[in-house]
Amino acid sequence: MPVWSQLSMLEDCPIHFEGVPFRSNDTDERLLTGSGGGHVLLTSTQLIETLAHFSRERIPERSVHAKAAGARGYFEVTDDISDLTDAAFLNGVGTKTEVLVRVSTVGPEKGSADTVRDFRGFAIKFKTAQGNNDWVFNNHPVFFVRDPVKFPSLNRSHKKHPGTNSPSSDMFWDFHINNQESIHALMFLFGDRGLPSSVRHVNAYSGNTYKFTKAKGSYSYVRIHLISNQGIHYYTNSEGVEIAGKVPDSHLLDLQNAIRSGDFPSWEVYVQAIQPGDIGAAPIDIFDMTKVWPKALYPLRKIGRMTLDQNPRNWFAEIEQAAFSPSNMVPGIEPSPDSMLQARMFAYPDAARYRLGVNYQFLPTNAAKSEVYCPTQRDGFMNFTQNYGTDPNYVGTKLKPVEFSNKGQPLHSEATSALNHVRVVLPLSTASEVKDKDFEQATALWHLMGKQDGAQARFVDNLSAHLSDVSEMWIRQEAYKMFTKVDLTLGERVESRTETKLRENHAHPHKTGWH
Repeated sequence: MPVWSQLSMLEDCPIHFEGVPFRSNDTDERLLTGSGGGHVLLTSTQLIETLAHFSRERIPERSVHAKAAGARGYFEVTDDISDLTDAAFLNGVGTKTEVLVRVSTVGPEKGSADTVRDFRGFAIKFKTAQGNNDWVFNNHPVFFVRDPVKFPSLNRSHKKHPGTNSPSSDMFWDFHINNQESIHALMFLFGDRGLPSSVRHVNAYSGNTYKFTKAKGSYSYVRIHLISNQGIHYYTNSEGVEIAGKVPDSHLLDLQNAIRSGDFPSWEVYVQAIQPGDIGAAPIDIFDMTKVWPKALYPLRKIGRMTLDQNPRNWFAEIEQAAFSPSNMVPGIEPSPDSMLQARMFAYPDAARYRLGVNYQFLPTNAAKSEVYCPTQRDGFMNFTQNYGTDPNYVGTKLKPVEFSNKGQPLHSEATSALNHVRVVLPLSTASEVKDKDFEQATALWHLMGKQDGAQARFVDNLSAHLSDVSEMWIRQEAYKMFTKVDLTLGERVESRTETKLRENHAHPHKTGWH
């Protein structure tokens, strides 16, 4: 039994964090004066430690995904996909795996309201028998950019102006009219699903392309979908702003209340798969996360169901300190030639090292359930493990030989003439170009809205409410031109609605999550 537990039972008094009991937790030591005041002494250890700890309670806020709801639960395999992957937690109908889930807004700060128009991050940590596997998804199937170097700029343009420290619609649209591959994601953002009513009512999508592998060398490229069994529910702009003013933590509380009442939310998990030999026939670049894979060509295959049934007992310990990274993959899952995925595989654990410290993987909420042995990574701030004792801390040791897993993709399993293999030896400076094809799926989404009662009108209203806050006329004009490429009438409707709002000086009922 831990020492602090024994003392708590033996003595009815507060315990100092060094284990020393105190008579009271609200006293200090001082020299009293005759006037009623006094001089606090440096021997007031309890006071000094209390003040010092209070100044250090906050850790760096996430640069993105700062505000979130979170819970625990499990994933259960319901369908056989053993022809696609050897990943143990995805095989064997009935197999259950513990999960930790964090669903967040992207741009706003930690103290912001939940009911804002924004993408949602949907991070899942599977604590498998083979180690942690993280899926770090979004609630929309596409993203704004496909070149990783643009990722920081995208997020800066969605945050606060460096001069005013307040949101800027000019900055937001200046980025997007000059990086128009974002048009598909903008169609989702300003559509109905851009302002969900709760985190229970959103889907989740990998966006990135992964590899599902087999030990004998075969593999498939996949995208993963989680479809909410609660359905898709959303708020209008006016509903969102009203709730934001009354219950700013509504999404967080909604999830906690649902679980507390036994109404456990769940998601069906599906996968789309493409064989390497079929890449050339694909109508889109399968590694471009601004595009969806047509379901008619690549149908969904069910894998299982995820259910959330446990609220965190301590928010900071379990959710704030949680760290997720796309680089956490178990045998049977590997990265694809998706440049955005590859960049995220570095950026996410690097952000965790900055925010939580180099030993963040050992925090209980992040720790793997399987055995961890990596003596070449040791020491560092806040290492509360045995630090591998006297084991060698370098590679190639014969003093204490180590064994390695032979699970995974065999090297050089296929001729390098394949479309998904590197064929250029020297590195090249590359940047993608925006072409007419980048607007095709956005146009299809606009036409789909036309089949939903009032969806196009709501989209135009949502978009014009944001654009009417742009002060530079030329930025608005370029935005109208961009949406005209989606559909001529769309561009005209957005321009008419926006400029009318400006002329009549209408107050916008609500802006996007970043504004």
